[in-house]
Amino acid sequence: MRIFQVAVLAALVALPVVAQAGPVKVWETDADQSKLLAPQADVSFGKASGTVITVDPAQTYQSMVGFGAAMTDASAYLIRNKMTDDQRNALMSDLFGEGGLGFSFTRLTIGASDFSRAHYSYDDMPKGLSDPGLAHFSIEAAKTDVIPAVKQALLINPKLTVMASPWSAPGWMKTTDSLIQGSLKPEAYPYFADYLSRYLKDMRAEGVDITLLTLQNEPGFEPDSYPGMRVEPASRAAFIGGFLGPKLAADGGTTKILDYDHNWDLPSSPLAVLGDAKASPYVAGVAWHCYAGDVAAQGPVHDAYPDKDAYFTECSGGEWAPKFDETFGWTVKNLIIGSTRNWAKGVLMWNLALDENFGPHKGGCGDCRGIVTINSGTGAVTKNIEYYAFGHASKFVKAGAVRVASNEAGGISNVAFRNPDGSLVLIALNGNKAATAFTVEADGKAFGYTLPAGAVATFVWRP
Repeated sequence: MRIFQVAVLAALVALPVVAQAGPVKVWETDADQSKLLAPQADVSFGKASGTVITVDPAQTYQSMVGFGAAMTDASAYLIRNKMTDDQRNALMSDLFGEGGLGFSFTRLTIGASDFSRAHYSYDDMPKGLSDPGLAHFSIEAAKTDVIPAVKQALLINPKLTVMASPWSAPGWMKTTDSLIQGSLKPEAYPYFADYLSRYLKDMRAEGVDITLLTLQNEPGFEPDSYPGMRVEPASRAAFIGGFLGPKLAADGGTTKILDYDHNWDLPSSPLAVLGDAKASPYVAGVAWHCYAGDVAAQGPVHDAYPDKDAYFTECSGGEWAPKFDETFGWTVKNLIIGSTRNWAKGVLMWNLALDENFGPHKGGCGDCRGIVTINSGTGAVTKNIEYYAFGHASKFVKAGAVRVASNEAGGISNVAFRNPDGSLVLIALNGNKAATAFTVEADGKAFGYTLPAGAVATFVWRP
């Protein structure tokens, strides 16, 4: 009997670890919308075979702030004014709550963007007049809708990270004496630094801490119908190194400065600022947008300055891309998978919510789409393509998660994370034109799955 027991024990020890049974949770969205972030039957661990995606939790990359969208003036206005209390609470819980999408990252505009009902800054003056002492500075415009909306989001998710970006300095600081077009005058650098400092202090006093700050949204673009401002790399470096960086350091706050906040197509622009000896010590990272270029541009910039973080801070859905299968696949491949594989700590869409007329807006984009659409007459909510694309990440990848290594194989694009609680998350997109079977292997355990063409699945399991 003793010999038999030893033989049985030896046989059990010789069995591969992958034979252990255990549940893998799965959520799937299909290109034909037959499944939309839908939970699937648990998958058990088994043996690895065929196409294998290996997840290596020991090989780690950036820690994650999370995923989300911008609380623009338009979004806050709709949420605060076009919904009943019950509708508002349900939507905010769905977007920011643990049982919903769990958004943990958002962006505010410092003054107006095109998605505001009026053009304004926090220190407007009549033409020809200036206010160097900021005697007229006030964030009163944010207190009506934006601050209450963000504070509700923070109450739902206290781990929410808030960033902020101006679309323009006050007109009197610019070459045009207008919020529209123009560039920041060098003699106004100290006043603009004071302006941004005041904004951070006043928002903090209202209960909203701004963790990340860019000095200008899309500094290489001067829109002709809404606030904007050109700030070339040399000017950004001079402003950050000589004025904004020292000012925020003297304030003793914790807000980090990000450079650029513009498209993938001109990585030389942030590289010039990061290469400036005076500016670079004050720059914590680079913010990227999606409207030109390729997501792969983020990687070489990070490689050149590995001590600087990367964030993806704006991309908008819109009626120019109405097909669910194409837009869903592009969004997951480039923003959820591509940007994080290229070092993004946080990933943001543009408007959190817009109405049935793609607004309210004043100038700029006339057919942009929010994460959700709020009917301005009834308050009813429609979940858009981007809701499901971002939900595959935000619902499962928690603030503080760390990206871990995973290989891409067999046409299955993917990215993997380890959550603070130790669970592993894999987001996988089948980029093939036919259903594809594959195996996921991690720490000696493996499980198999078959994804339809164009489908996305999020897997969550304990190692």
